[in-house]
Amino acid sequence: MIDLPLIWAALIATAVLLYVLLDGFDLGVGILFPFARTPQDRDVMMNTIAPVWDGNETWLVLGGGGLLAAFPIAYSILMPAFYLPVAVMLSGLILRGVAFEFRARARKRGRAFWTAMFALGSILATFAQGLILGGFIQGVRVEGTAFAGGLFDWFTPYCLIVAFGLIAGYALLGATWLILKTEDDLHGDARRWAVFTAVLVAVALVAVSVSTLSVHPRVGLRWGVDTAQGLIDWAVLLPRLIVPGLGLAGLLVVAWGLATGRHLAPFAGSILVFLSGFAGLAVGFFPYVVPYALDFRQSAAPDNALALMLFGTVFALPLILGYTAWVYWVFRGKVSPEAGYH
Repeated sequence: MIDLPLIWAALIATAVLLYVLLDGFDLGVGILFPFARTPQDRDVMMNTIAPVWDGNETWLVLGGGGLLAAFPIAYSILMPAFYLPVAVMLSGLILRGVAFEFRARARKRGRAFWTAMFALGSILATFAQGLILGGFIQGVRVEGTAFAGGLFDWFTPYCLIVAFGLIAGYALLGATWLILKTEDDLHGDARRWAVFTAVLVAVALVAVSVSTLSVHPRVGLRWGVDTAQGLIDWAVLLPRLIVPGLGLAGLLVVAWGLATGRHLAPFAGSILVFLSGFAGLAVGFFPYVVPYALDFRQSAAPDNALALMLFGTVFALPLILGYTAWVYWVFRGKVSPEAGYH
């Protein structure tokens, strides 16, 4: 028999991962906007993401819509828990979308304003995503099938650490994307940004990894660490060390690529870092959809509804994946200063 709740959990997890990787680098480009030396450099930075940024956000819609349709109980709990950061995230995404279009057509003074708004929208959206992620990891208070926590449960030191770490991570993705797509002085600046952000990401990974073990007792136990009694179950911990090992390998690939002048390797390494973080999340709270109260089976829609949605998804998902791959293929290669966004 087909395990429909598991299939939908995998589909939503995949959509979220693709959103983080794809929209992560174009949010990262926006985060790096204030550090560009000239308006011309910012034009090139914008042109590297112009053909793909709309499509990148498709995966956020699929992930959020899929959660509502496939796991309505989880959606009804998580949305009240994160109303404010979700509103800030959407406001940031809207702001950067408007700024993207208006900046291309504004005159000098207006261009400076929309440049600032694009950077601000990128930072706000990323920061809010980090707060949501941190609040998700630390757990949501639930009574029965209803949210029982407070409006600001997500506003904790741990969530702030995760949020700043996500800003550093997206900035690393953005810097390594620019290494792949740009030339000359901007290419050199992107390499320097990648060095700085890689160091920040390394520090953030250590801080988040250590603090995550104590943010909720179940997370530590899943990693073989009993923080209450100070005990370590090495039989559980050792196999799981492959996850942070993947993150370390990603950082080493970034460092190697920067040291040897490679163009693709730094971006590939930064993707490995994010894959490591995603795997770490899976180890920490799977099979929960509402940590640590409801798993994906308890919060799933009826099988007939899941089957009907899956029937449509089987046709739509390959089209989305194919179109995404085609766009990236068509717009492959370097972006020159003469390239324009129209």
